[in-house]
Amino acid sequence: MAASSSMKRNYNVFLSFRGTDVRHGFLSHLYAALKDKGIHTFVDREELRKGEEISPTLMRAIEESRIATIVFSENYASSPWCLEELLKIMECKEQNDLMVVPVFYKVEPREVREGERVIRELWITMSASSGRIQRKDERDEADLIQCIVKELWIRLKQTPLHVAKYPVGIDSRVQELICLSQKKSADDDVLMIGLWGPGGMGKTTIAKALYNAMMRQFQIVVDPLTIYGVARGISLIQERLCRKKVLLVLDDVDHMNQLNALAGKGNWFGKGSIIIVTTRNKQLLTSHGINRVHRIQTLGSCEARDLFCLHAFLDSKSVDIKMDLIDRALHYCGGLPLALEVLGSFLSGRNEAAWESALHRLSKSPDQTINQVLKTSFDGLDNDERRFSSILLVSLRERE
Repeated sequence: MAASSSMKRNYNVFLSFRGTDVRHGFLSHLYAALKDKGIHTFVDREELRKGEEISPTLMRAIEESRIATIVFSENYASSPWCLEELLKIMECKEQNDLMVVPVFYKVEPREVREGERVIRELWITMSASSGRIQRKDERDEADLIQCIVKELWIRLKQTPLHVAKYPVGIDSRVQELICLSQKKSADDDVLMIGLWGPGGMGKTTIAKALYNAMMRQFQIVVDPLTIYGVARGISLIQERLCRKKVLLVLDDVDHMNQLNALAGKGNWFGKGSIIIVTTRNKQLLTSHGINRVHRIQTLGSCEARDLFCLHAFLDSKSVDIKMDLIDRALHYCGGLPLALEVLGSFLSGRNEAAWESALHRLSKSPDQTINQVLKTSFDGLDNDERRFSSILLVSLRERE
């Protein structure tokens, strides 16, 4: 997965095109329509070009865009400049989570001869990810432009969820779950994934990251529902969503009636739908017939140390702490992400005496669980800090 959530995005859309084919006609109208919609779009100027090399300004613009729209025209692939731009776009798609929307203008993909390998790979990639590809057939050009603008507007609304300040160990777990989801049988029209484990394990965090990784396989559909009761709500879900491919996340489910009301049966949703459920109760998942049940494990020793230190030592000016104190803190956290985050943040900037005091209190608890870590961190605050942190600690408990 690309670690691009913190990347600066100066542009909504980057337009890649062959100027001699479309600059003064189709492209100028498309740019105007995007501007009218409030979509901040980058269009290169001729002066940015130096020979046949892509300029640093263009490279930065691609990196800082959320979507790249490539207008494939008759002579696009005959330009070394365009192909270099295309390669940069594909690189950013893989590394920076750049969305790519190709537009074939008055050509079919097979008609674009030069650079065939690159374009064919793009075609396969977009087709595999259910990317919407617009073509210029006999339809009115104004209709085509409005269709493109609508598609880009929908994609721009697909804003990833914030996952974590320091997403240590998240990517590997999400990739494992994606592999799990791909092993479904031919009969699994709707896939239900259950994530379970005790509080503090990071179930919600992983569910959000999994949602971000999968959401672009789905379209945003504006389908407002006015629900006056559970029974009516169930009927509306079945009626409105039975033919739609949906991505649904049900977080912190603790009662069967919640599952029965929101995702009672797979046939409530269209083929290809994915339902993600997080809970502390494994039996709830198996009783409901969830296709794939996955227990969230604690962090390994290296990941736990990385996450703890990121919170405990925010900068190079942090005080020096003996290694055995760090090891003791890690022992009490037991690999629980929430405990590592809370205890690391509590100890951040404090001297060794404060560390000794906090860890001594933890050592006196026979049940060294996340709640004890939270309590120890809270008890060590002064009155002003307690008033501020009580809200945070309640939030942290409820989050898992």
